[in-house]
Amino acid sequence: MAKTHTKYVCQNCGRQTPRYMGRCPSCGEFNTMIEVVEEAPPKGRARRAAAPRSRPQKLAEVSMEAGERLPLPIAEFARVLGGGIVPGSVTLVGGDPGIGKSTLLLQAAALLAEKSGPVLYVSGEESARQIKMRAERLGLRGDSLYLVTETNLGDIFEHVAQLQPQILIVDSIQTTYSEDLTSSAGSVSQVRECANRLRELAKGSGIGVFLVGHVTKEGTIAGPRVLEHIVDTVLYLEGDPFQTYRLLRSVKNRFGATSEVGVFEMSGAGLIEVANPSEAFLAERVINAPGSAIAVTLEGTRPLLVEVQALSSPTAFGYARRTANGIDYNRLLLLAAVLSRRMGFRLAEQDIFVNVIGGLKINEPAADLAVAVAIASSYRDIPVPADLAIVGEIGLSGELRAVSQLPVRLNEAAKLGFKRILVPRTRRKDALKGAGLEVIQARSLAEAFRVALPEQ
Repeated sequence: MAKTHTKYVCQNCGRQTPRYMGRCPSCGEFNTMIEVVEEAPPKGRARRAAAPRSRPQKLAEVSMEAGERLPLPIAEFARVLGGGIVPGSVTLVGGDPGIGKSTLLLQAAALLAEKSGPVLYVSGEESARQIKMRAERLGLRGDSLYLVTETNLGDIFEHVAQLQPQILIVDSIQTTYSEDLTSSAGSVSQVRECANRLRELAKGSGIGVFLVGHVTKEGTIAGPRVLEHIVDTVLYLEGDPFQTYRLLRSVKNRFGATSEVGVFEMSGAGLIEVANPSEAFLAERVINAPGSAIAVTLEGTRPLLVEVQALSSPTAFGYARRTANGIDYNRLLLLAAVLSRRMGFRLAEQDIFVNVIGGLKINEPAADLAVAVAIASSYRDIPVPADLAIVGEIGLSGELRAVSQLPVRLNEAAKLGFKRILVPRTRRKDALKGAGLEVIQARSLAEAFRVALPEQ
């Protein structure tokens, strides 16, 4: 009889301990250690190694012939994936509850079923009737789209063997379980085992597999971190539940650019592509309003123009508040410190609120100058010229530093009708030509403010 042993596994980070602990020593979360009983394999004489199933190849001998990408009718989705679905790839889609993950994948599944062949949609959280109701609301036909409500991994493999679909969608990986393990669905061992077996299925059969993943309260995909290493592509569907825009962001992609972003608008007919995101983000802009500046940011390979709003108000308490929505909070503290120390702004007595319109989250430092100009505009109560776009990184000495992909940013600003753009001084004069707008260079914050905040 095989011996059993007990261990405790953290359901947040996967840390294993021989005894129960109320607080995980790795991630610091409380009450996440779950008991797992495993059977040890019986001892026996070591078997001789079997013949390997593969052989080493020279790099020059590796064939580059591969199946073409499956065309995805949703252009924004295809853009994030790198141009389409690679046969045999595994894609993990995460996002907050109710953000639109199932809606987006159902739309993609119905369109792919019409173009590329049968698609199997496996749901472990909703019934087939619920999915049908959503499809009717979205106006989807899906004659070659097959639905099944199943959580047993073995039964899912049987359905795949019978149907031979081009695409398999599993919603979600946390509800799927394998009978080979005794732990419950959603545990670290189950998620890891199911993801590994689905990856083997994709690589062996050429089926494109999409996995829906739950997220934790911190916004990261739930389960072991190794889950993101198993798959080929990791996508996050982001957005404010009170906003209509949704951003599909790629944080890992073995077949395309990382940090690529696709923009959608949530409506009664589902997620609608936004062909020109910059125009959509600036649609409700108020001209000549103090505290507003236009930043030219880059998401992956796509330039975006977004409105950054700032409000500086005298604090009613002894401690000034700093609130950041859409930018990093620590970055806001750094910019406020630079403005106070290098420009002489008395921001220690001011509450500062910064908001990026449209629910977009800006992570690159190229938006520093736009944020600083917006804060200074509100502090001085001077509006920024309506025809001026701003891009640049700010150093701790108040100097402006060059940013990447400047020609792409210039072309996007010119396309939306801006006449001037404020950029850091650069030695590459060729990067400033051909945009069709006036390029104003500045070396420091003081020079930039003389251009962006003209005295009335």
